[in-house]
Amino acid sequence: MEHRAQPSPATETTTPSDWGFPLRLHLSVIIVGLLACTALPLVWMAYTQGKVTALSAGEAQMRQLGLRTIEDYRNVFSGGYAAIEMTSAVPQMLTPPPQDLLAKHNLLLRLLKSSFRIDGIYAGYADGTYVQAISIGTNPAWRDTMNTPSGAAFAVRTITKVIGIPVTTWTFFDKDARPLARRADRDDVFDPRFRPWYKAALSEGRTTSVGPYISAATNYLTLTFATPAVGQDRVVIGADVMLVSLGEVVDIGTVSKQAHGYVFDNTGRLIVHSDPAVMTKLRDRIRRGMVLSAADAVDADPAIPAVTTLAQDSRVPDGEVVRFGVNGREYLAQSFHAEIAGLLKDYTVIIAAPLDELIGPVERTLRRNLAAAAAFLAAGAIAAIIISRLISRSLYALADEARQLGNLEFKQSRVSRSWISEVNALAKALGSARDAIRTFSLYVPRELVRRIVIAGQSAIGSASRQEITVLFTDIREFTTISERHSPEEVVALLSTYFETLNTIVERHGGTIVQYIGDSIFAMWNAPVHDERHVENACRCALSVKAAVDAMNAANNAAGRPVLITRFGLHTGAAVVGSVGAETRRQYTAIGDTVNIASRLEGLNRDYGTSILVSSAIRDAVEESFNFRSVGTVSVRGRTGQTELYELRG
Repeated sequence: MEHRAQPSPATETTTPSDWGFPLRLHLSVIIVGLLACTALPLVWMAYTQGKVTALSAGEAQMRQLGLRTIEDYRNVFSGGYAAIEMTSAVPQMLTPPPQDLLAKHNLLLRLLKSSFRIDGIYAGYADGTYVQAISIGTNPAWRDTMNTPSGAAFAVRTITKVIGIPVTTWTFFDKDARPLARRADRDDVFDPRFRPWYKAALSEGRTTSVGPYISAATNYLTLTFATPAVGQDRVVIGADVMLVSLGEVVDIGTVSKQAHGYVFDNTGRLIVHSDPAVMTKLRDRIRRGMVLSAADAVDADPAIPAVTTLAQDSRVPDGEVVRFGVNGREYLAQSFHAEIAGLLKDYTVIIAAPLDELIGPVERTLRRNLAAAAAFLAAGAIAAIIISRLISRSLYALADEARQLGNLEFKQSRVSRSWISEVNALAKALGSARDAIRTFSLYVPRELVRRIVIAGQSAIGSASRQEITVLFTDIREFTTISERHSPEEVVALLSTYFETLNTIVERHGGTIVQYIGDSIFAMWNAPVHDERHVENACRCALSVKAAVDAMNAANNAAGRPVLITRFGLHTGAAVVGSVGAETRRQYTAIGDTVNIASRLEGLNRDYGTSILVSSAIRDAVEESFNFRSVGTVSVRGRTGQTELYELRG
């Protein structure tokens, strides 16, 4: 019979894990690989296609802004046109002043209130009479020119003829069109029949425009619309429209911070710019009858020469986006014509912006996407490590909780429920241990428990002789208090009392060794060494007395019994350590020092004092506290005389 060869023991015990790597490394490689295979191609496609679509998006955004700009700017002009057309159709406006004067005032004021871009609206008549409404709120410069009264929002100038002599009257109104003041102007020699708008409207026989020009009264760039009244003899209605910066009409900066808007008149002259600084230069040149040269504004806007050429090119279709270069930088521009009812036929509005500013945000976004992809890869590596450690996270938390128990820190457990049953069992066992140790620490001085837990019981098992300071307290006539109140009331009162004493003793570095009925036995310099144990004990006694006095005041006000506390303090040598039977031990101090402190507390009833201390206490801290000599007494159970002092403060 043939027998198959059995594998050797060496072969059986060989493990492939000898050359293996940690699980967190494998998870990191897998996660990073998946992220790289998924994120990088998507980001690269977005980057390459984004640059192509950025230009289209910029052009679309410019088209939208251009359409909104031309519409809003047309509204600036159409407001004045509509105002004169409406006014010329009202019969009361066709009679010369002073006829229908109130109706004229009301109509003109309503028109001004409805269109804040109209500077003034007026009517001139063949006999030289004239009525004009002015919006003072729109143009504060009128206030300085006319010395208007406070609160005036509108003014109406009326020129009538008295015995053939023109008489001018100014009436001022508030924002609600209520009259405020009226005054005559004897120096006014204005005659509408000699004004350009009056002559142009009559000579052309239709609605026309005059300007733009700089208003002498307001210093604003102004365009005047005028129309002859139909069927009337030489009555002309006019309105002044302020040519404001395009930046005041629509936010050009929504496309780009370096985008600008321009308006050119029928001669190709730049009359409006979106930059207030350039607009100021324009007004100055127009006032002096000059044209703003490119050299004057190229610092503020280098695109002005190219935009001017574009405005003069009649081949560019209305609304088409075109490109041009300025100093090696490519720009996008869009032009529109601002024709209104046959007026302003050759006025051109242009919006222009650098191309890199339009696609710059997209490119910056694409670069951020690349950086984000790299960040995701790095985060993937970190996530792999985190995932690999999820299993051990609860174990680390349990270890930290065990360390806190070793330091007697009973904080709320931060161990969350794990999906691993063994971890949950360990957490439950550790929680039981925490509850047991917390309960144990309530009955034994915490510092003593800390030493037991950290160093082991053998470290403090033997008693030794050392210097300590001992404090005894007692409540006067506590037996009587107990007889007059129910046990529940007495327990509640003592709980509050002992909680206050325990807090103050621990704050001053002391240890309450034992509660004896209504008394406490506390000591300093054990189990923790304290070089200033006498001073700390004295300060503790004074603090306790102050706290008890405050508590008594509250008790008295609430009808509860007061707890008059007496104190006894002594310092000296004693045997300190763990004493008792094998199965039940207590950490305490034994010796003459303890007995004397107890006797001193009892002597308070004989001397009517609160805090009695020995001469040893007085000698140790007499420079820091105020003592009053009480006398000399023979302490029961001890030979010799003991000097008594009262601790006063």
